[in-house]
Amino acid sequence: MSTYRDFTAPIGSRRATVLRTVGTRERRSHLTAPRVPTVGIDIGGTKVMAGVVDADGNILEMLRTETPDKSKSPKVVEDTIAELVLDLSDRHDVHAVGIGAAGWVDADRNRVLFAPHLSWRNEPLRDRLSGRLSVPVLVDNDANTAAWAEWRFGAGRGEDHLVMITLGTGIGGAILEDGQVKRGKYGVAGEFGHMQVVPGGHRCPCGNRGCWEQYSSGNALVREARELAAADSPVAYGIIEHVKGNIGDITGPMITELARDGDAMCIELLQDIGQWLGVGIANLAAALDPSCFVIGGGVSAADDLLIGPARDAFKRHLTGRGYRPEARIVRAQLGPEAGMVGAADLARLVARRFRRAKRRRVERYERYERYTQSLRSTQETP
Repeated sequence: MSTYRDFTAPIGSRRATVLRTVGTRERRSHLTAPRVPTVGIDIGGTKVMAGVVDADGNILEMLRTETPDKSKSPKVVEDTIAELVLDLSDRHDVHAVGIGAAGWVDADRNRVLFAPHLSWRNEPLRDRLSGRLSVPVLVDNDANTAAWAEWRFGAGRGEDHLVMITLGTGIGGAILEDGQVKRGKYGVAGEFGHMQVVPGGHRCPCGNRGCWEQYSSGNALVREARELAAADSPVAYGIIEHVKGNIGDITGPMITELARDGDAMCIELLQDIGQWLGVGIANLAAALDPSCFVIGGGVSAADDLLIGPARDAFKRHLTGRGYRPEARIVRAQLGPEAGMVGAADLARLVARRFRRAKRRRVERYERYERYTQSLRSTQETP
């Protein structure tokens, strides 16, 4: 039996793959892409989220599971993705699958070059999954897919030059210009979290010191709170009492919750994180000059406790302040589902391949049925 891959094998230069050309045609193509359901997958170090998304960005059904262990090997993660897609396909007419991966994805959007929380090293994720699924597969960095979703359906609608910053365990990012995701020559643009902001500063897992994400991220927030609690600082008594002395139980969401309840130390920590966020944004504005910065990721749940100080610091550190237009800084609207929604919407750009192949298969089947019926009629005629 022929597979989807058999029907879509390239034939000469005229059949260059859609995935190689889609990057330069995104703005035009997303307007003409088929309005069909697609599946978006968001893969992180702790969870895999999958959902069926329609052409308007609405989530029709969503499944979520923990990222499988066993050293999080490529095979077990790929098995999990395939199971989720097949489960959703039982109830929905799925036409393509988009995957947002927390890692570096090559320019062809096939291989995950490196994933910090998974055992993916130059892993041909798209080819492996498209060989197991009956629909086209698109792979991209999760920050790129989140930025695309915010541009299409969220806080970035109507913006021609947008930068997305995702604050979670670390800092991720993405750049959109004129409706195209800027991935760079090798596909790894947008790794803003590893800009050096403090020479010789805190050691970063990337191997360098003083990276931006060591001062403005979920890890930085938790590290500062735990250090104050471990030092038995008087300002930390509130959070120490909250965790009953178990300093290892301090988390980012807990700090945000206590800050909302008025805990002075937690408010100050979020202000510090926000100020470093504003410094980094000012640096990005000097380099990229976007019209809008969209702040997403789990830490952005602190909202104005974080983004207010970021706006203030941005204005203080912006090059040419007072003599240039200032970019807007806004919180993302789509929440933790942004990466999944964006991956599904980007997958619609390659869904037309599946529709054409499926239509050809149906046409061949109908021709065969007409032929067999004609043959039977001839044989039955006396």
